[in-house]
Amino acid sequence: MQIRDAEPAHWPRIWPFLRAIVAAGDTYTWDPDTPEERARELWMPGPPVRTVVALDGDEVVGTAKFQPNQAGPGSHVANASFMVDPRHAGRGIGRRLAEHVLELARAEGYRAMQFNAVVETNTRAVALWRSLGFEIIGTVPEAFHHPEKGYVGLHIMYRRL
Repeated sequence: MQIRDAEPAHWPRIWPFLRAIVAAGDTYTWDPDTPEERARELWMPGPPVRTVVALDGDEVVGTAKFQPNQAGPGSHVANASFMVDPRHAGRGIGRRLAEHVLELARAEGYRAMQFNAVVETNTRAVALWRSLGFEIIGTVPEAFHHPEKGYVGLHIMYRRL
């Protein structure tokens, strides 16, 4: 597997699994009906956002993006988002993407990374982030309406780089 910066030509291979993940409504705070044009604007807007893809041959099996979590005096803390094609789940792609993004963020001078909205019922993601040194520094109760579990919390997770 190779991880590299995303190019516009990758979008048609990202969109099908990104659409499915968002439409499921159980892990992302995006509108489940987000149209393709808006999704592309959100996922691949260009600097200061940096988007990467995980490739297995020519197949895009995952993607991630990172950017400053805040502007100005808060821009030294990164924020990131990750998506792995569900057809390739359980192969360590999310971990590889996370390790890659953490290294890129460190190399770009970020001092920490913060996730603003990790759905507490997304136990695989929470376990992955904890295993990579992230802490839950707070949980906003009932901040996410899960399609099956009702109102659940959103964790704020943090780690120094």
